Amino acid sequence: MTGAAAIGVDVGSTTCKVVAIDGSGALLARRVEPTEPRIERQVERLVAEVRAGAGRDLPVGATGYGRKRVPGARALTEITCHARGAFAHAGRAVLLVDMGGQDTKAIRIGPAGDVVDFAMNDKCAAGTGRFLEVILGRLGVPLDGVAELSAGAPRAVPVSSTCTVFAESEVISLVAADEPLDGIVKGLHVALASRVAALARARASDEVLMSGGVALNGAMVAALREAIGRPVRVLPEPQLVGALGAALSAAAR
Repeated sequence: MTGAAAIGVDVGSTTCKVVAIDGSGALLARRVEPTEPRIERQVERLVAEVRAGAGRDLPVGATGYGRKRVPGARALTEITCHARGAFAHAGRAVLLVDMGGQDTKAIRIGPAGDVVDFAMNDKCAAGTGRFLEVILGRLGVPLDGVAELSAGAPRAVPVSSTCTVFAESEVISLVAADEPLDGIVKGLHVALASRVAALARARASDEVLMSGGVALNGAMVAALREAIGRPVRVLPEPQLVGALGAALSAAAR
């Protein structure tokens, strides 16, 4: 991997992401896997894979909830890395909504790439991808069919519970009451989007970008667009934004 400059690691609750970048910040290699319990072993293997062919040691930056378990890496905050990764794509002031399995972050990024403000939902799964994962699993709806199912629903069935556990019970009751499955799925996305919109506090002038694994869910992107009343653009390879920011930070050092 000639020309590699740094490696970035983002150890999330659901997936582990590792990237290598060149001197211009372009991605040279990437790895995405479900996060394993033995994070140190997994990261060591993935870093070795993306480092292969570089011919030299590379600085490593690590972020995510498991960042302190990455041997030899500089530990970096998620807010810093996601802002840096998003700014590398946008190059201007934006509002970033990052939705992962464990938390959701709304980061206001200034024109120079600095973090102006941020809000984070990390105390409850109700505002995260885990909310959808749990309840869609209970309904037997595969993630790859969610966007089409939700888009075809004539109406969203209201889901009022803000707790994942209570929402799961509420959804089972809706199924028992013969509410349509597509409407329930759409209602789940609408409920989650309303919580994220309240967290983001988007302004009329904001350019809204989205990252994280949940950004791959078209139904969630559509629901968030409706909830905030603004266009929402999904960043390229949205799962890798944090790892990219970690690699850029490591390269800068």
